[in-house]
Amino acid sequence: MAKAKTKFVCQNCGYVSPKYLGRCPNCGVWNQMVEEVEQTTAKASATPSRRVSDLESKPVKIGDVSFEREPRIKTDMDELNRVLSGGIVPESLILIGGDPGIGKSTLLTQVSGQLQKTGGKVLYVSGEESASQIKMRADRLGIKGDNLYIYPQTDMSYIRQTIDDMKPDFLIIDSVQTMDEPEISSAVGSISQIREVTAELMNIAKQQNITVFVVGHVTKGGAIAGPKILEHMVDTVLYFEGDTHHSYRILRSVKNRFGSTNEIGIFEMRTKGLVEVANPSEIFLEERLADANGSAVVVSMEGTRPILVEIQSLITPTVFGNAKRTATGLDHNRVSVIMAVLEKRGNLMLQNQDAYLKSTGGVKLDEPAIDLALAMSIASSYKNTGIPGTDCFVGEVGLTGEVRRVNRIDQRVNEAEKLGFKRIFIPKNNLGDWSKNNKIQIIGVSTVSDAMNKIF
Repeated sequence: MAKAKTKFVCQNCGYVSPKYLGRCPNCGVWNQMVEEVEQTTAKASATPSRRVSDLESKPVKIGDVSFEREPRIKTDMDELNRVLSGGIVPESLILIGGDPGIGKSTLLTQVSGQLQKTGGKVLYVSGEESASQIKMRADRLGIKGDNLYIYPQTDMSYIRQTIDDMKPDFLIIDSVQTMDEPEISSAVGSISQIREVTAELMNIAKQQNITVFVVGHVTKGGAIAGPKILEHMVDTVLYFEGDTHHSYRILRSVKNRFGSTNEIGIFEMRTKGLVEVANPSEIFLEERLADANGSAVVVSMEGTRPILVEIQSLITPTVFGNAKRTATGLDHNRVSVIMAVLEKRGNLMLQNQDAYLKSTGGVKLDEPAIDLALAMSIASSYKNTGIPGTDCFVGEVGLTGEVRRVNRIDQRVNEAEKLGFKRIFIPKNNLGDWSKNNKIQIIGVSTVSDAMNKIF
């Protein structure tokens, strides 16, 4: 009998090596090479076999394709509907990732209870919990109904058979890393297993008209565990973010074939499950100190929603030779650029100052429109002068110190006015885009020095 051939596959990027390597030469990650048995395949015949799908599929003119738009399925969570751009698209494959204990199973259990009220069957397949454990969580969340079925199973052959017999309308897999494809000899959770299981779930969603939700674990770096092709195969990728020490959670869309990306939904984790936060700006600003130095409010766009977030800065003289730069929720490189612009164009001596910056509420800000608020926060802490609590800022800062135009200025101004702010500083070139009469005072600035002179 021939000896089975083995190979070593990197669990981070999929690189294949004939021998074990401590460090992957492709992605550079250590201790990710796992031994797998190579699949033996029969030699190809002289005449290649043709699948039934190949015989049935023919090229069709785009004008001859029949199309009937199906309405999206609404849940009772408006925040989830917003992230999914209006609701759940039938026959779609949705991947939800997040840190352990962040609330992925709680979210899907609540969604299951809401979907079964629409009249469709929901099959909840769990590879991590028993039926009694899921029942305990469902009782805590107050979920009842006759159309929600629990199936603790990890073998995909049994799951396929159950789907064929039951014909559910919605399928939830918790989680894809625990599912086992018996035809693949590699270990559960390996790249080969995750790839084949995801391909099988995609076929189930498209061929049997079933909407599928898949839970995915994340790595230490925050990315979905497994091959990157996992995110390419699915229709929608949602990240469930938050701090386990705080009750607020952020559901973020990073890929959506049926709508816009970078939409977010805010939830609060309570004893009876996740509760929507209708106005997150008030949550992020409720503990802000009035006229505190080093504090500035920015009107940031998260997808199509404007959110007001406080940016805090602490500038102190450095003790060591090299100044320290620390940023939480902000891009470290962006902070370094803004500080260099302030030193060169704003005449602030920052090279011998330690800088500690953060965005409050656990929100990650990465759009260019936060530059002006970031600069004013740093200048306020350096000058030890507070910014009025009724001021907010919007604007992108260039390397020459100019304040550049930003998009959707009308939505930003309306949100600031709704929350009671008296003044908003915007790029001067955006004044032409705004012609409405408001209670809020709109001040246009052209440079960073201009903004500092008007504030301080």
